[in-house]
Formats: sequence, structure tokens, C-alpha cells
Amino acid sequence: MMNVPFLLETVTQTEEKESFFSLVFATSSLWIMIPLFLMLGWVIYVFIERWITLSRATKVDRNFMNHIKDFIHEGRFDSAVALCKGNDSPLARMIEKGISRIGKPLGDISTAIENTGQLEVQRLEKRLSSIATISGIAPMVGFLGTVTGMISAFHSMASNPNNVNITDLSGGIYTAMITTVGGLIVGIIAYVFYNVLVDKVSSLIHQLEGHTTEFMDLLNEPGQ
Repeated sequence: MMNVPFLLETVTQTEEKESFFSLVFATSSLWIMIPLFLMLGWVIYVFIERWITLSRATKVDRNFMNHIKDFIHEGRFDSAVALCKGNDSPLARMIEKGISRIGKPLGDISTAIENTGQLEVQRLEKRLSSIATISGIAPMVGFLGTVTGMISAFHSMASNPNNVNITDLSGGIYTAMITTVGGLIVGIIAYVFYNVLVDKVSSLIHQLEGHTTEFMDLLNEPGQ
């Protein structure tokens, strides 16, 4: 026998879900919700694209620096450069720049590596500023939709003071407030994604600094 209370509860939940989505796509708030959806889509795209890029940048052969040391000790600079060119990573490009400057003062080599490192960091941080911007602007855009919606609701009430319908007024207000919820959701997601990516970039920068210091120590060894 069918469980009537369970059926009623299911129907009620379905109606609530339909009501929520109808509010999201309500005519009065759609002009705000569309930009928020676009922002959310951009944030998700940038997060996935940057995550893949940063993950690839951190994947370097564990024996890479050992091979570089062997080539430097043996004076096989061409082999070291070829090894760097065969590794598509920020570390390989920085070490390659350092190898190409071997024979010049160590200060010049260090400066060349640092300049290359700065360019690599800029590539790693590409589009991150847009996520930071969205994390701040999305809640304000949502709040703007709520304010304009409430102004419209109260304007309607003021225009017809003798025919005020509390149901229509409250409905207009909570429909407008859905944009604030949407803005906060997008802002929170963007804020979390931004900090996750920044932390990943920072970890990679520390890794690069450690390897470049190791390379400079190699050049400082007697006989180099």
C-alpha cells in the first residue's frame, strides 16, 4: 500500500524546488541573475583551467636536477639545454636561461633566472585577478538586484495606497532578495577558488626558488 504521508512530503518538496527555480528565473530578477550565472561559469572555467595548468607545472621529473648536475659537472651544456627544452615546465625554462648565461658573472646569471621566474609567475597567475574581482563584485551585483526590486515593490505600494496587497508586496520582496542569495553564492565560490589557486601558486613558487638556489649553488662549486 502506498505511503500517503511520504507521497505528500515528496510532492511538497518538488513544489518547493520548482518555486525556488521559478524565483531565480523570475522576470524581475532575471536581468541580475544572468550576469551572476555568467560570472559563476567564468569562475568555474578559470579554476579548472588554472588547476590543470598548475598541476602540470609542478610535475617535474625527480631526476631532472640530478641530470642537470651531471651535465654541468661534465661540461655538457648542450645536453643540459636539450634536457630543459624537452621539459615543458617553468623550472626547466628558468634553468635553461641560467645555463645559457654560464660564463658570465654569477650576479648576471641570477638576475636572468629571476627575470625568467617573474615571467613564469605571471603566466601562472593568469586570470586569477578576474576571480578575485568577481568574488568582490558578485555580492554587490546581487544586492543591487535586491535593492532595485524592493524599490519597485514599494513604488507600486506608494502608487496604489488604497489597494495594497500584502501577499503581492511580500512576494515581490522575497523574489528580489533571491539575487542577493545568488550574489553571495557566486562570491563565496569565487573567493574559495581564488585562495585555493593562490595557495597552489605560492607552493610552486617556493619549489622553484628551492631548485634555482640549488642550481646557483652548483655554479658556485669549486671548478665551475
